[in-house]
Amino acid sequence: MSISSAATTMTFIGGGNMAQALLVGLQGLGFPMQAITVIDPDQQKQADLSQRLGVNTAAQLDAVNTAAALIVLAVKPQQLKQVALALAPFLTSQLVLSVAAGIRTQDLSRWLLGYRTLVRTMPNTPAQIQAGITGAYALPEVSTAHQQLASQLLEAAGEVVWLSDEAQLDAVTALSGSGPAYVFLLIEAMTHAGVALGLTEAQSAQLSIATFKGASLLAANSSVPIATLRAQVTSKGGTTEQGLLSLNAAGIHDIMREATQQAATRAQTLGDELGAQ
Repeated sequence: MSISSAATTMTFIGGGNMAQALLVGLQGLGFPMQAITVIDPDQQKQADLSQRLGVNTAAQLDAVNTAAALIVLAVKPQQLKQVALALAPFLTSQLVLSVAAGIRTQDLSRWLLGYRTLVRTMPNTPAQIQAGITGAYALPEVSTAHQQLASQLLEAAGEVVWLSDEAQLDAVTALSGSGPAYVFLLIEAMTHAGVALGLTEAQSAQLSIATFKGASLLAANSSVPIATLRAQVTSKGGTTEQGLLSLNAAGIHDIMREATQQAATRAQTLGDELGAQ
């Protein structure tokens, strides 16, 4: 089953930011956009998506638009139960893929009246520029062909990491889901530090953003370990060594470990709360 095949029909329930990130990625890959339907009650959003991306739109579910090979649940977590209950009567053999944060497959399956051809994902916001990474988990009932279809869709917005244990999605949420905010915070902190050293805010922001971008690209395109890349920048007795000594003295590794642990714990709690609907 090829993502570029006109026979592969898709329905997105919800037309928000993550749905649009995937749609823009599909468009860039040359996928036939007329094979996609976006269901969203917002008429203005329908008009925009239809004009800008060439997709079909609808205001509500029906037997035709839910007969797609792949149905993407891209609504807010608090809305998912209502959507799932409405979708359940239309399901036969479609792959259902959820990008709703926190909703576990056992709860989604229950709301779908026992349907099990489900993939749960945790994307992140760089998907908006097709530079994201998504953690994904498939129930055992998902076929190899369906898992490949899910991969091909998600890769339209970046990289994909498949997990064998759904509980690992809490760690994914803490690391890559929340991670862009950690990076933005570090860019803010570096920018403020540059200003304190006498640079203008614009100069410092440009230097900080370019440094994160360049270092990330270098790491992504290098075959050597990250620790080796760090060591290559760190001359004995030099400026970088002095800066790293300060960061390590402040407990940078412990700070990041605690931050991600707190985020993962919150992800677990939210999963409990959302699943109790």
